[in-house]
Amino acid sequence: MHAVLTAKRIAVVGLGLSGLATVRFLLSKGVKPVLMDTRKQPAGLEQIAPEKVDGIYLGELDANRLAQMDLIIVSPGLSIKHPALRFAKLQGAEIIGDVELFARVNTKPVVAVTGSNGKSTVTMLTEAMLRQSGIAALAAGNIGLPVLDAIAQSEAAVFVLELSSFQLDTTESLRTLASANLNVSADHLDRYTDMSEYAAAKRRIFRHAQCAIFNADDTLTQPTPDNLSGETCKTVALSLQPHQGHAASEYGVVLQQDQPWLKVDGEPLLPLSEMSLFGEHNHFNALAAAAMALAAGASKTAIAETLRIFKGLAHRCELVLQHNNVRWVNDSKATNIGATLAALAGLRGSVTGKIILIAGGDAKGADVTELQPVLRRDVHHLITLGQDGPAIAALMSGAKEVKTLQQAVKVAAELAQPGDMVLLSPACASLDMFKSYADRGEQFAKAVRELKV
Repeated sequence: MHAVLTAKRIAVVGLGLSGLATVRFLLSKGVKPVLMDTRKQPAGLEQIAPEKVDGIYLGELDANRLAQMDLIIVSPGLSIKHPALRFAKLQGAEIIGDVELFARVNTKPVVAVTGSNGKSTVTMLTEAMLRQSGIAALAAGNIGLPVLDAIAQSEAAVFVLELSSFQLDTTESLRTLASANLNVSADHLDRYTDMSEYAAAKRRIFRHAQCAIFNADDTLTQPTPDNLSGETCKTVALSLQPHQGHAASEYGVVLQQDQPWLKVDGEPLLPLSEMSLFGEHNHFNALAAAAMALAAGASKTAIAETLRIFKGLAHRCELVLQHNNVRWVNDSKATNIGATLAALAGLRGSVTGKIILIAGGDAKGADVTELQPVLRRDVHHLITLGQDGPAIAALMSGAKEVKTLQQAVKVAAELAQPGDMVLLSPACASLDMFKSYADRGEQFAKAVRELKV
């Protein structure tokens, strides 16, 4: 048994997807953990037989009980600043997350990606590039498959991990062939003190990385000396702005045969026009995925072929319908301001008419005024809804406030003309009105399709 599992008393705090996966993993190793959750009835708890664990405690966290533990494995959904966890740490308990437990027991190669936006697309692109190269890659982490469920899949040869700042907060020893930090924009400021603390959490991904991949045009992504694992760590700068100080970057966009090509590892790879993903932000995502995939053994031929056929992920700048020469795009995954700014920047060049933006929801404490300059420059009509809809509507004269997403679609349909794009890119979380961002996106798509009925 690995040394981390020989602790006398182990607690799993937070019984969501990753927490339940942690419990299953511990039970498979003969460990009987104590289970805790702040919710009275966490979904999925019925999967765990009570007699197989050392107690289940639901509701307010018991600081004294936690203080008796040697090791606490905490869900990313629960802040390590929680008073009960801080007290337990002061009493000598070690606090880690499921990714740290994975890191301590894993024996296979890993590449990992973080960032405020785009990390799911980069994760799945990287996995696809490796598989196209004949390498049995498996995507896991924040993308949906818990890392401790992934580690049980023996056929996996390389793990491609999507990691959130919350997961990185409790991760110390993850070793990677390559780690990428895509971008850092205002998000989760209801949990972090400020942007500096949030950015520092993201940079933790570079610890013990053999290759640190960062965004040369976003200083908050760049590793600092204390993040890097010494002189052996290679750094790779990605930039879509080769003429603004990063001309020497080996990853970017170059003119080749009078058209823009993606440049990967210093060489033109393929014309942007051949990529199946559209939008400038996806050109950047392609660069990041290519750098990660190359570090894990992918071939450039396979990388290029993947970029020609990869269709993108649901709810991420997904074309729902093109009707009467109006495109309806679902970007419900844009749960923060940076994601919406990236979508607008990436799409505006492909719109011959107007952009009609549907936004709003729970801004999670972010300063929505950051949207104002781009709204005024790129958006012709703004439709808002949700908890922070009024604050966003106040940024643009003539904005229309509605109560439901169905109303928003109806208003957009009345405004739209041939050549226009209607973009759902909320800049906010969804839980004030919907079950999830996926539920929000599905309701949008349903309402749009019903326009044709």
